[in-house]
Amino acid sequence: MFLGIEIGGTKLQLGLGAGDGVMARLWRGPVDVAAGGDGIRRQITAAVPELLAQAGVKRIDLRGIGVGFGGPVDDHTQTIVKSHQIHGWDGFPLTKWLGDTFALPVALGNDADVAGLAEASFGAGKGLSPVFYMTVGSGIGGGLIIGGRIHRGTGRGGAEVGHLRIRKDDGSYDILEHIASGWGMEKEAKRQNRDWSAVRIGEESSRNALAGAIVRRAIGSLAEALCHVIALVCPRRIVIGGGVSLMGEELFFAPLRVAVAERVFAPFAGLTDIVPAALGEEVVVHGALALARQRFG
Repeated sequence: MFLGIEIGGTKLQLGLGAGDGVMARLWRGPVDVAAGGDGIRRQITAAVPELLAQAGVKRIDLRGIGVGFGGPVDDHTQTIVKSHQIHGWDGFPLTKWLGDTFALPVALGNDADVAGLAEASFGAGKGLSPVFYMTVGSGIGGGLIIGGRIHRGTGRGGAEVGHLRIRKDDGSYDILEHIASGWGMEKEAKRQNRDWSAVRIGEESSRNALAGAIVRRAIGSLAEALCHVIALVCPRRIVIGGGVSLMGEELFFAPLRVAVAERVFAPFAGLTDIVPAALGEEVVVHGALALARQRFG
């Protein structure tokens, strides 16, 4: 039995399982942003014994801890590089802290990486390789899974698709996350509403046209980024999760596939499927458990 932990910018999740895609028990709580990293560490310290008691599991039965952290991590120092949402994490030795607190070995990973591991192992990418995972939510992250293992580059990560630079309509460049994330689309909607002061609240067709234009712009940018991924990696499958992807087949996946097909490197056309993620809100915890199983099982 392993303990899996997801540390995000808005939520904290802890799960127990064997790292085989089946969750024995889950604990979920909101993150107090104002309390910072210290507050989240206090939550973890309190939540672990509560979770174990609920599941009827003893501490001695745990073989290790896997973590999916919402930000870049350093494999060599086993520390957090940075959190873009929560203060009090930069440079923090999370592996040592968890190991000292719970007297267990710890496997530390980035949240998108371990989510990709989960989808490749138990979800929409099961049985395939390579699998490229992308989450499109408040931010954009990626993970590359080759032969069932996370590709980590030289030790600070890889597959950071959200930071690819994309050309905008005005000819300037910005990173994909600023254009196509939920936050990026919301910012653009607010900007255009200020510019389009004639759009009144009752003009439903105008507001729908505005939303449609923003979504099309985001999908075009996502397609551009995924064509770069395909040209470099040519994964067997691209799995996309996150809140923005929940727009569904008609509004998101179908137009994204069309846009990719129009732009993709011709010799690689048709080699990569683009599908929705399968594991839902618990995907990072499943991945953290799988990571712990790989390291300590």
